[in-house]
Amino acid sequence: MNWFFLTVGYSGLSPKAPGTMGTLVSLPLGMALLIYFDVTTLFLAASLISIVAIKIINEYEEQSGNHDDQRIVIDELAGMWFALSVAPATTVALNQVLDLQNGFLIQSLLSFVLFRAFDITKPSIIGRIDREAKGGVGVMGDDIIAGFAAGILSAAIWQAWIYWLQPLVSS
Repeated sequence: MNWFFLTVGYSGLSPKAPGTMGTLVSLPLGMALLIYFDVTTLFLAASLISIVAIKIINEYEEQSGNHDDQRIVIDELAGMWFALSVAPATTVALNQVLDLQNGFLIQSLLSFVLFRAFDITKPSIIGRIDREAKGGVGVMGDDIIAGFAAGILSAAIWQAWIYWLQPLVSS
């Protein structure tokens, strides 16, 4: 079993909040992919990891009989990377990361917060996938949908700020 892969570099072995720890490790990794490559690379990496993870999780669950082991946080990595591939969905140079005008850092952090909120509360279809889907699809599916929802909401909030709220504050 590839425990290093499933626990995202053993971050899922954290005694407190393994899901949050896995997401915290995944955030800068995803941001680095956006900085040094592009959004397509991040999206394809998240897709490939999701496919491989479903297979490995199915094998793990068959051997252990344990569904959705809290130490498995590869689903958090995939969800976080899908969120980042939607928002900020842009490539910036390393020296532009802290420039708040381009929205990269703000949207990345907002995507993190929203992803964790959706992953913990599991509203709507996210909760339904978590409850009803079996095996690796169930483990990965809710986080993938939570990631897309977090990315979309983060992008919408950023756009609302840029087009409606910032002009009101500036004037």
